[in-house]
Amino acid sequence: MITIEIIAVGKIKEKYFKDAINEYHKRLSRYCRFIITEIPDFPDNEDSIVKEAQLILPKIKGTCVPLCIEGTPLDSIGLANFIKDEALSGGSHISFIIGGSNGLHNDVKKAGKLKLSFSKMTFPHQLMRVILTEQIYRAFKIINNENYHK
Repeated sequence: MITIEIIAVGKIKEKYFKDAINEYHKRLSRYCRFIITEIPDFPDNEDSIVKEAQLILPKIKGTCVPLCIEGTPLDSIGLANFIKDEALSGGSHISFIIGGSNGLHNDVKKAGKLKLSFSKMTFPHQLMRVILTEQIYRAFKIINNENYHK
């Protein structure tokens, strides 16, 4: 069974975000091992992304997918195909990386096999964690030819 990990800067504070993530986490348990690893965020300054990168990089396992605005946009089927292709090629672990309010350090971006963009817009990292978790769930529904709302 493939392991999908989200490595994210910061903690989820709002209960409604926690509830949504927990619901998708529960749903994902039949398709993959799903892990969320939280990295502490640092005060907003130029050193914050350096410190975050020093904590993120050693935690990356398997295929690295940093989320960044300049990345490649995929639709849901494209994400499903990426996950399926990784699994079929022997990949047993995919690490999605969500940065903090200052984004991700270039070293983290360079570690990525795929730099993934959800939009040219900027999203709060807590909301992005919900969106990513839902899209991973949707990807597994697509991979398994199961119905899911459009």
